[in-house]
Amino acid sequence: MYSVFFKPLVDFLIALILLVLLSPLLLVLIFLLFIANHGKPFFLQPRPGKDGKIFKIIKFKTMRDFKPGSSIDIHSPKRVTPIGGFVRKYSLDELLQLVNVLKGDMSLIGPRPLLVEYLPLYNKEQGKRHNVRPGITGWAQVNGRNTIDWDQKFKLDVWYVENVSPVLDLKIIYKTIIKVINKSDINQDENRTMPQWAGN
Repeated sequence: MYSVFFKPLVDFLIALILLVLLSPLLLVLIFLLFIANHGKPFFLQPRPGKDGKIFKIIKFKTMRDFKPGSSIDIHSPKRVTPIGGFVRKYSLDELLQLVNVLKGDMSLIGPRPLLVEYLPLYNKEQGKRHNVRPGITGWAQVNGRNTIDWDQKFKLDVWYVENVSPVLDLKIIYKTIIKVINKSDINQDENRTMPQWAGN
């Protein structure tokens, strides 16, 4: 009952309230990133949601456009703009996903939505992460974030799916706030991202 009815309703209401309350900050970030990224403050990318259904995730654009043939690698932290680095440091790039929550693509809490190209690589157990809506934050994020390997991340995601409850969601929200404030469980290089997953 919680996952099917109450969780989506609570997600919608909280996302709506947060978007209203955070609108001044969001407008400032949009303006600064509009300038830093030459008129492109947003980053949209296809991601798999519940049951593997594809949707477009909305984030703030924190990296300069990749130029084919450039000496800078596509995943290089050198592509991150100064304002983009600040936005990443405080996890502000995730705030626009509240729009995805309003649309019903995502939940506040759940496994993070990964790349579409990973879909054929999951085994049956790992694929359970798509039995619920993906989240802005989740059990894996508050238990290691990008300092744990892929195998650990998937195990934590599946554990959440099998144990989802109001109490667990409240615990994740609390731990997320603490970790964002303390900037803990991140790589030493704040602009470094998880390496791509190549499957098992």
